[in-house]
Amino acid sequence: MRRFLAVTGVLLVALAGCRGTSPDAAESGPPSNDTIKIMVGGIDKVIYLPAKLTEQLGGFRAEGLNVQLLTEPSGATAENVLISGDVQGVIGFYDHTIDLQTKGKCITSVVQLADVPGEVEVVASAEAATIRSPADFKGRKMGVTSPGSSTDFLTQYLATRAGLSKADYTTVKAGAGATFIAEIGNGGIDAGMTTDPTAAQLTTTGKGKVLLNMRTEAGARAALGGLYPASSLYMDCGWVQAHPAQVQKLANAFVKTLRWIKGHSADEVAAKMPADYNGGNPQLYAKAVHDTIGMFNSDGRMKPEGAQNVLQVLSQFSPNVRGKKDQIDLSKTYTTTYVEKVAP
Repeated sequence: MRRFLAVTGVLLVALAGCRGTSPDAAESGPPSNDTIKIMVGGIDKVIYLPAKLTEQLGGFRAEGLNVQLLTEPSGATAENVLISGDVQGVIGFYDHTIDLQTKGKCITSVVQLADVPGEVEVVASAEAATIRSPADFKGRKMGVTSPGSSTDFLTQYLATRAGLSKADYTTVKAGAGATFIAEIGNGGIDAGMTTDPTAAQLTTTGKGKVLLNMRTEAGARAALGGLYPASSLYMDCGWVQAHPAQVQKLANAFVKTLRWIKGHSADEVAAKMPADYNGGNPQLYAKAVHDTIGMFNSDGRMKPEGAQNVLQVLSQFSPNVRGKKDQIDLSKTYTTTYVEKVAP
């Protein structure tokens, strides 16, 4: 397990250090003016697996695209480099498009990879007997990626649905991967929201147990009362309007990958990913993929119900969106124009 975490850490540092140069990009030579750079909010997270898988399957190359996949562990950092123009797209949570609209930015999801968050609420095994629902968050230390993150807003929403408020528990910045696992292990948090492969590591080692599973539609509806679309490819509206041909090719590549996922087993999907991703433990990585793979849709379309639910949550808990719900134009935060044109 220590080897898995060490290798994962090295991988992330290496990717960040080289700005995420991909095999496709390497084959095409150094970055050029026609290179499309896509920042992934944690390239090793299974919730964002379609990005790397598309590259592995040769999907970008098949569309004649020169794509570089970059990585940053924080969704907020990823959106910042998009706004600055350093990248042309981000693979991250859809809710950023709503948040950024309150700041006068037009960002739109062009491919919606999932209708659910893909997150799980994991409880430290020692606390599992006393934390059985969000109502038991009271007085507890609850881990989130960082304050103001999507996991923070979702945790607040879970607590509110259980009759609690943010003041009833302590929010702890637990990060993801090794830092989250350490917080669970040393008592820094009693429970927290995370994704795979972190969740698989915790449950396999017996350090944690899944309290709420938002990796499936049924689980998301049970925990949140509806869909909550998360993983997506979002881009600046101006860039989308100026480059419709490139956006269409990106949509083609990603939708074909989503279809491929639906037609293959978790083991087959895991086998297509880079060997370094399993950190020397292919069985554990395959489990992580198996537990999460159901979150992905097969057509890349946004469901209007889901977009409305995200707005509802943010309007309650996001400082930027609170009080501005009626000012948000959801039609500008996503488009199905390109995914609808992907050939059968």
